[in-house]
Amino acid sequence: MTPRTFLVRGLLAGLLAGFFTFAVAYTVGEPQVDAAIAVEEAGAAHSDQPAGDGHTHSHSDADEDSGTQVSRDTQSTWGLATGILAVSIAIGGVVGLVSAFAVGRLGRLRPGQSTAVVALLGFVAAWLVPFLKYPATPPAVGDGETIGDRTLYYFSIQAISVLAMIGVVLLARRLLADHGTYRTLLISGAAFLAVTIVAGLLLPTVNEIGDFPGDTLWYFRRASLLTNATMWAAIGVILTGLIGRVYEQESAVAARRDLAASL
Repeated sequence: MTPRTFLVRGLLAGLLAGFFTFAVAYTVGEPQVDAAIAVEEAGAAHSDQPAGDGHTHSHSDADEDSGTQVSRDTQSTWGLATGILAVSIAIGGVVGLVSAFAVGRLGRLRPGQSTAVVALLGFVAAWLVPFLKYPATPPAVGDGETIGDRTLYYFSIQAISVLAMIGVVLLARRLLADHGTYRTLLISGAAFLAVTIVAGLLLPTVNEIGDFPGDTLWYFRRASLLTNATMWAAIGVILTGLIGRVYEQESAVAARRDLAASL
């Protein structure tokens, strides 16, 4: 089982997972995006009302004339599908390559089992921890002047989380022989939580919600969680099945070869 085997099947798993993810994002996520846009447009309409000096303060005309306009229908269908498929395929490929590296390095786990572990740990480290610190925000939330800082904060906690997960896995490999599975999981889990919690406390807190409706914000973030969980879960399940099937086929071939050699 070569890295190419894992990579090709990881890309395939990402492609298939992308279709499931698009279905969830379109049915669960897009209504919340529309609700957030409605809140944003309502605020813009309010700002267009005549001020006390009798003038109307609006930037809508300038916004419409600047840049390329993409219709909302295109954004919510072809644009959404293209973006999700691209991200899902890329994540599937990365999970496949990491799973190839992990074979034989996670105790006595079979390739399919170690692949499932890689997908689960990847979801926690690369997405769940950053989401808990800096959850997704709808279009109407956030100051445009701070988008650079907010992006830097997000990628910082993501990098720390991924590096912490790698360090914890290496730690677990050393502890497993002397402390057993149960104690190793407890120690490793506590170490990961300690690092990520401290990092989360040290990184700046972003609070630019303003008077945005709380229920709309909650539904939007819940949809984001469901969409990304679907992507990672689908990649993990599909890739685990594909790798497990290859392993069984190659094990059967090796068993027949050994039997023939023993005759």
